[in-house]
Amino acid sequence: MKNNNIFKYFAAHLSMLGLPATDGLADILRENFSKEEAEIAMMLPPDNIPLTPVTPDELANETGRDRERIAEILSGLAARNMIYTGKNRDGLTGYALHHPGFGFPQTFFWKGEKNRYALEMSRLVIKYFNRKVTREAFGGTSTKAYRYVPVQRSLNPEVQTVLPHDIMTNLLDRAHRFAVAHCTCRVQADLMGRPCDHPLEVCIKFDEMADYIIDQNLGREITREQAGRIVDQAAEAGLVHFVDNAEGKIKHNCNCCGCACWNVGTIRRRKIPRDELMAVYFIRRTDTDLCAGCGLCIDICPVNAVTMEDGTASVDEDWCIGCGVCTSRCEFDAIEIVYRENMKKIPEDFDTLHKKIIKETDPGHQ
Repeated sequence: MKNNNIFKYFAAHLSMLGLPATDGLADILRENFSKEEAEIAMMLPPDNIPLTPVTPDELANETGRDRERIAEILSGLAARNMIYTGKNRDGLTGYALHHPGFGFPQTFFWKGEKNRYALEMSRLVIKYFNRKVTREAFGGTSTKAYRYVPVQRSLNPEVQTVLPHDIMTNLLDRAHRFAVAHCTCRVQADLMGRPCDHPLEVCIKFDEMADYIIDQNLGREITREQAGRIVDQAAEAGLVHFVDNAEGKIKHNCNCCGCACWNVGTIRRRKIPRDELMAVYFIRRTDTDLCAGCGLCIDICPVNAVTMEDGTASVDEDWCIGCGVCTSRCEFDAIEIVYRENMKKIPEDFDTLHKKIIKETDPGHQ
C-alpha cells in the first residue's frame, strides 16, 4: 500500500459503512489520523453492526501484526474519540469504526465546544456531506437507519391502535442507561455563523451509546426521568423526535429542527425526497369541519408541509413527516396523526435493523 494513497484507501474502507469514498472524506481522515493510525484503523472490520468492538488480540491473530502496537494505536485513537471503544460480550475492551450517525462525524461536536479545531472540522464535514453524499449515505438502502416518532400528545389511542414502539416514553422505558450530548447539527450551524434558537443539549443516548458518551466525556449521564423531561421540552420547542428505525433496543434519540438538522432541514428545503432519506410511518390528516383556518399549524410545521387552501389547512403528503408537532398549536382538535398505508414492518431491534442494512449494502454478505 502506497503511503501517499493511504487516506484514499481508508476512505474506501469506510465506504463499506455507507460513507461515500470522496476526496472530502479523505481530507477529514488526513486531518485526524497519521499514516500508521490509518493503517491500523483499517484492520477494524467495516461490515459489523455499529458498536461491535473487536479486541487487539483478535486483530493480531487475524493479521499477524504486533499485538502491543495494535493496542497502543487503537487506545490512542479511542482517547481522541476517532474510533469507538467499549466492552465486548466477554467484558473485554475492544474497538470499532465509527459508523455514520454513531460517532462520525458526531464526536467532533457532541461536547458543544467552539474552538479552532471544531470550526475546521465543521467546514470539512459540511463540504463532505453535500447533497449527493447525504443521499448515498442515508438513502442508499431500502431499509432506512432512522425514523420519526410523533410527539406523544399527537397520538390518540381512542381513535387508533398506537403501538408501544411508537411512543417515546415506552422507548425510554426499554433502555437501562442514559446520556445527553449537544445536537451536532446545531453546534455546526452555530460554528458557521448560522445559529438557531432551539435547545442544544437534546441528543439522548441509550445503553451502549450512553456508556460510550459518558466514558469518553462526550456528554453527561442523566436519569430516565431527566431523559423524559428533555423529550417533553423538545416537543414544546417544536422539535422532531428521531430514533433508530427499530421497535426496541434503540441507541439514540435526536430532537431535530428544520433550521439546521441534516434530516429535517434537508426535507424542509426539498433537497432529497423524504422517503429516500427517512422511514416515515405517520402522516397528518386535517378534519376540515373542525379546522378554523387560523394558520398556527402552518407556522410551526418543521418541513413547511402545510399551506392554507380555501380557508382550511392543507397538507402536502409527499413531504409531511408525521411528527405531530403541529398538534401543539391546534386549539380545535382538527389534526390527527395516523399510520401511513402499506408501510414496511419496523425491524424488531437494533441488531436486526443493521443486519438488514448490511445485507442490502452487500447482498453477498452472510
